[in-house]
This record gives sequence, C-alpha cells and structure tokens, in this order.
Amino acid sequence: MLTPVGPGAPETVRAVLKSFHDAISALLAPAAPTPLFAVASAALPPAANHPRTLVLVTDLNILAHSDGAHWIRQDTGAVIV
Repeated sequence: MLTPVGPGAPETVRAVLKSFHDAISALLAPAAPTPLFAVASAALPPAANHPRTLVLVTDLNILAHSDGAHWIRQDTGAVIV
C-alpha cells in the first residue's frame, strides 16, 4: 500500500483503518446470517482442514459439518464419502 500524501492524508488513513475495523467487527459478531461455502460433494475440501465448519453440499442439497475427520450429512448423520 502506498503511503497517502497531501492535505487529505490523515483522513484517508483514518477511513481505511475504520473500514478494516468495521470488517473485522462484523466477522467477530455477525448481526445477520452469513453465507455458507457451497460445493459439490466430489469437491469437498479435506474435513481435517476445516473442523467445526458448515458447508452447503450443492449436488445433495444438504448441509454438512466437519467433525475434523469426515464431512457429516445433517439430514441423516451419515459420512459423505
């Protein structure tokens, strides 16, 4: 990032820092539902890399969560292979 120069520099830096602060605050305490990662079952990432995470499995039209070892279907509790 370039260092801002000129008469509006301090305000520009303050505005950028505020936008970072607001974005981080929204991640820490969301005020509304957040979109889920949507992926086909064949393209699911390794469950071990995403423990305690939800995904929308598009081809099965279900939610699944990672238990740290497997992706688990929310409708039946079965492992997605």
